Amino acid sequence: MLMHVLGKVWNRGVNAYGGDKFRPCLYVLTSGVHNGQVHCAPRSFFGVEDFLDDDNSRPYTYQKEKKSKNPTKHVSFKQRTVAYMEPFTLDVFISKRFVSASLTHRVTSKQVAVAGTNSKDIKAVLRSRSDIPACLAIGQILADRAREADVYTASYTPRDRDKFEGKIRAVVQSLIDNGIDIKIYLD
Repeated sequence: MLMHVLGKVWNRGVNAYGGDKFRPCLYVLTSGVHNGQVHCAPRSFFGVEDFLDDDNSRPYTYQKEKKSKNPTKHVSFKQRTVAYMEPFTLDVFISKRFVSASLTHRVTSKQVAVAGTNSKDIKAVLRSRSDIPACLAIGQILADRAREADVYTASYTPRDRDKFEGKIRAVVQSLIDNGIDIKIYLD
């Protein structure tokens, strides 16, 4: 059967231009190395012959990194030094079920002090794990743990979706009342 099909294709004269004359060509895969000559093999499944991106560095399926519009953009002194001048940041997370807060070192990305209402020792004492008294307790416990780690100042920038009011303000105010100096950056 295969010989019959190949014979028909050969006799029909499927042609490819090779030099100064037309010669019959079968759709047979040739070597994998593309040396600049016309191959008689069909194109790939996706219709892409060369699987590399513009820079010929990675396969086209990888996401390209974003290139800066201005690669020589000036970075200010404050942008370069703020991580060292104010090394600790406060992170507060409040959900419907629990409250969590942590102090993180910006340069090393290590958490210095952590407190949350999901921990066993705090969970047993509190009546509710997500109300204002729970937020005040988390602030007090976090301040004690921060003082043990010799952290007395931190900066806090609310997330985009968070407003600085209610439970978040209670946690920050409790930290301030217990001796931790918090610098708050609102837009």
